[in-house]
Amino acid sequence: MNNNKKGLRKLKLHVHMSLDGCIAGPNNEQDWMVWDGDEKLKECESKIHESVNTILLGRKMTNEFISYWSDVMNKPEDPDYTFAKKMIETPKVVFTKTLNKSEWVNTKIATGELKDEISNLKNQEGNDGDIIVYGGASFDSSLIKENLIDEFYLFVNPVALGNGKTIFRDLNEIRKLIFVESITFDSGIVLLHYKVKRD
Repeated sequence: MNNNKKGLRKLKLHVHMSLDGCIAGPNNEQDWMVWDGDEKLKECESKIHESVNTILLGRKMTNEFISYWSDVMNKPEDPDYTFAKKMIETPKVVFTKTLNKSEWVNTKIATGELKDEISNLKNQEGNDGDIIVYGGASFDSSLIKENLIDEFYLFVNPVALGNGKTIFRDLNEIRKLIFVESITFDSGIVLLHYKVKRD
């Protein structure tokens, strides 16, 4: 299937990772990220989200994601308030095999086969906004393994964990990407933006 044909929604992966390819520590630690206070980076992340009107989340990450951004939204003085508002107001789809209905506002539940659910979202009539996924590790890995991601936004932090959760571990074949751009930030983070090369 050609996911780049006109009219088909793109699925973007937005993720922070370490130099050695981890997106979280072995116990889901994320205190190693260095992006706090980097205004240029925050502007870049906000720009990536401009074309997005659907967020995908794995069940394990949803509570933490919604709780964090809801907390920021309750603090209008917080510099991340505007972005938090986008995160909460953007419709979300939670992928789960254990829930039949959503526990959260502005979310829908997807319980079908991953490929089918993503295909339905990408082909949604009357909707040309992009889709974005933020994690977690096992959900990202599943999407990558099934070749469902169209664009990668990899924010590489200047730190090596040595041990942690990665997202490319389940590949059973070489995956070729097309380089789009790289951006360096004052925090030492480098954004690597790739598109997936499709036949």
